[in-house]
Amino acid sequence: MSLDTATVYIVDDDASVREAMGWLLRTRRLLAEGFGSAEAFQAAVGASVPDHPACVLLDVRMPGMSGLALFDELLASGTAQLWPVIFLSGHADVPTAVDAVKRGAFDFCEKPFSDNALVDRVEQALALSRERIAALQERRALGQRIDELTERERDVMQAVVRGLPNKLIADELGISVRTVEVHRSRVFEKMAVKSAVELANLLQKRE
Repeated sequence: MSLDTATVYIVDDDASVREAMGWLLRTRRLLAEGFGSAEAFQAAVGASVPDHPACVLLDVRMPGMSGLALFDELLASGTAQLWPVIFLSGHADVPTAVDAVKRGAFDFCEKPFSDNALVDRVEQALALSRERIAALQERRALGQRIDELTERERDVMQAVVRGLPNKLIADELGISVRTVEVHRSRVFEKMAVKSAVELANLLQKRE
């Protein structure tokens, strides 16, 4: 699924709320999917690391697993960082929702909520999700490129990033300058960079 395809997951035990919110989001050309319980959402989404942008509109109070309990699980798995959570709360649950925001939820909306304000926050949450998933995919791709390097190419790469010239790298690794040049060239090719500075900047993204 591409980064252009984003989903808003509505997790609320009130069917009328799910239907109304789904309709509202569709009027803004947003894809929405509703779940009547935290358990139903878990069963559909699973425990895999998200690979597409999304946000979760989550009711605080629900029969069975509460919205807060589901949020704790999403936090523990790292999903809440990639799929921002917006809590839907009644007036009595506002302090609880505020606490959830302090622990990592994106925001909360008190029922009854302003349609425009809610959709604006959803769009901001989806934008954040796209940004974080793109960064994750970039780190994964970088990791795969590094994995394709030989052990000697990694040694040369680390020395290049430290700013060592070829002669010093050759002395440090006990190989010829010509061999260093060959390894250096292969590293640049495999990592798709043209300079040591570009290579160093690329590796910083993995941190």
